Amino acid sequence: MSGEADKMQEYDIIVLGTGLKECILSGLMSQSGKKVLHIDKNPYYGGESACLSPLEELYKNFKVRGPAKSMGRGKEWNVDLIPKFFLANGQLVKILVHTDVTRYLDFRLIEGSYIYKAGKVHKVPATEEEAHASDLMGMFDKRRFRKLLLFALNFDARNPRTYQDVDPDKTTTRDLFCRFDLGLDVIEFTGHAIALHSTESYLDQPCVETIKRIKLYSESLARHNTSPYIYPVYGLGELPQGFARLSAEYGGTFLLNRAVDEIVMDNGKVKAVKSEGKLFHCKQLICDPSYVPNRVRKVGRVIRVICLLNHPVKNTHEANSCQIIIPQTQLNRKSDIFISVVSYAHNVASDGMYIATVSTTVETSNPEKEVQPGLELLEPIMQKFVSVSNQLVPNEDGKKSQIFVSRSYDATDHFETECEDIKDMYHRITGAELCLGGSERHQSYNSDDD
Repeated sequence: MSGEADKMQEYDIIVLGTGLKECILSGLMSQSGKKVLHIDKNPYYGGESACLSPLEELYKNFKVRGPAKSMGRGKEWNVDLIPKFFLANGQLVKILVHTDVTRYLDFRLIEGSYIYKAGKVHKVPATEEEAHASDLMGMFDKRRFRKLLLFALNFDARNPRTYQDVDPDKTTTRDLFCRFDLGLDVIEFTGHAIALHSTESYLDQPCVETIKRIKLYSESLARHNTSPYIYPVYGLGELPQGFARLSAEYGGTFLLNRAVDEIVMDNGKVKAVKSEGKLFHCKQLICDPSYVPNRVRKVGRVIRVICLLNHPVKNTHEANSCQIIIPQTQLNRKSDIFISVVSYAHNVASDGMYIATVSTTVETSNPEKEVQPGLELLEPIMQKFVSVSNQLVPNEDGKKSQIFVSRSYDATDHFETECEDIKDMYHRITGAELCLGGSERHQSYNSDDD
């Protein structure tokens, strides 16, 4: 009987934490036939990127008294601690479709993307008409910008005939923009609001990455014609739970609200996890940085300010949801400031209420002052919740120890960089690339805006 019990405690992979990345990897591993055990010290899903509901949980989490009656019913709120949007044709949507987790989710469109220029918020043009009417660029720039978009859309890395005499691996992005004779204003919004680079370093790197990003943005925009971004109804909390369900369908086991006492090593390699006195054996371990503080290092800090509003953000055409990017050059910074706005339209707030989150990479000893320009765009703010967290990355690739640690979430308000981490971890864990199927399948997910 004890031999039977011991066998029961043997797993191919143990996953510590139910953050989105950990749950996605757990679902993928279970789906590929691995025996997976999931342990989380928290009683809820999501880890540091959890979605808090009812509203009282948010106040409790930040040790703030409240909320006021004017906030409506607490249970109507689902507040993401780290809100991020999906590009409609981006990697996370492809992972969702590939694993069929889309059946657990409904999406709604984010109404628009905006960029801050000279103290004012401007809409990033999403249609031909908007491009013609846009005050972000002059008449000649509009023509050149359109030529760049067409070049990026037709670009295929495997087909040199689409290169138009540009060597994508040698030509810098700066030279590419010069080639299309783009003005500085157009370069700024193309680089930061379309290619989604958060610093200026991309300008002196090979242009292939920027071309791919412009193409991805354009293809995501083509899905809905008004905005490239989507967001789950009821917030991001639905995601880790969707992947947890997927894992459970394939035999994955979940233990929530359990302390992790020790990670047991043997000859520098993971052997087991001890939790509340019990030993669970495994061949590989996946976890977030909080479970292995001695295996990660700090590479920076991120400030996030969650703001509760009872009005849409000014100059966004009364949008129920939007993204605003403040390029770093506008404020003499090294990195961009991101603002994500969602509302009752996504079933994440009481009727008529909005949640705006301002985030950036910390550059000074006064992080709150750094996000002030973003907060000013949101005034008046009913309540704000400030957090500053360390950005942690693993010290090693995990191949020797078989312990694979995810990176902390960055300051961006979209999932593309996080998906790079998921794909990189998948490759290190399995030795294979994460293949996401043909593009035909990517066309199907539930969006109320289709």
